[in-house]
Amino acid sequence: MTSVLSDALQTTPIIDGNHERVRAFAQTHAGGIATARDQAVSLYYAVRDGIRYDPYTIDLSVEGMRASTTLAAGRGWCVPKAVLLAACCRVLGIPAKLGFADVRNHLSTERLRKLMKTDIFFWHGYASIFIQGKWIKATPAFNIELCERFHLKPLDFDGSADSLYHPFDQLGNAHMEYVRYRGEFSDVPLDRISDTLRRRYGPLLSLAPVDFYEDVNAEKVPENRDKPLIPTANEE
Repeated sequence: MTSVLSDALQTTPIIDGNHERVRAFAQTHAGGIATARDQAVSLYYAVRDGIRYDPYTIDLSVEGMRASTTLAAGRGWCVPKAVLLAACCRVLGIPAKLGFADVRNHLSTERLRKLMKTDIFFWHGYASIFIQGKWIKATPAFNIELCERFHLKPLDFDGSADSLYHPFDQLGNAHMEYVRYRGEFSDVPLDRISDTLRRRYGPLLSLAPVDFYEDVNAEKVPENRDKPLIPTANEE
């Protein structure tokens, strides 16, 4: 266990908690909080809502996956968001790993469905944080604006119980199902992730730059008639 905890505190080329931008973010959102549990909770919400989920930002290079890169962009897909949460926890001395699973996700847009040709999201990422003697799973992927737009209950985290995806949305429709766990790692298994995603999502990875939130606002969800549009990149 000692070796596992030690590995879960290290900086790496991707989990770059030694970057000044990452250290500042961690200190700003949790540096003045007394307990590791409360620090982890505060960091979870800072990453969940402060960094927009965006599946069109997949960049399978080391630079593209870094926590500092995600902070600079202000958006990222599930794995870089989990990387950022883990990096911030490590900055404050809280051991954190990266966990992965294949999930069946019912939250997507028309363009994304056509590009992926499947409802399976391979190597979905979450953080696994060591709090009060046990590993707790925390999934900061979907920001609250996106959840509200798609009528999902935002995924909360209290630092004592696993925070994975609810199986149903607010309307009772199927939302997400974990179909295969791939394990937890002290660093991102980038070669394995890249191999799977390049084989499965070729068209998505070669997509020209596009704003995911333009797709989100255009998605035909009948219950969205009274929901405000989410500002796109050009409007932020």
